[in-house]
Amino acid sequence: MLAATLLAAVAALWFADAGRAESLDRAPVTIEGLVRAGWEVAGYVAVSDNRSLILFRHKEFKYLVQCSVLVDVMRNPRLVTYCYELK
Repeated sequence: MLAATLLAAVAALWFADAGRAESLDRAPVTIEGLVRAGWEVAGYVAVSDNRSLILFRHKEFKYLVQCSVLVDVMRNPRLVTYCYELK
């Protein structure tokens, strides 16, 4: 039940495209940087065979950060990660 609710919420946020334009003037957010800064994984969903979404939360912030991770052996680099804030 919780997994289905989380999946629906993540999918809705993904398609809403919220918060992408606001972070263009900042340095790119990385998963490694989020973990070092104290962010915790709030949810994870595999959208397709080679793409996953990871949702992060931090107790000091009122917004979430979502990272889209693509693994594609035909690309260089093979791992493409895109993180953005959901406000």
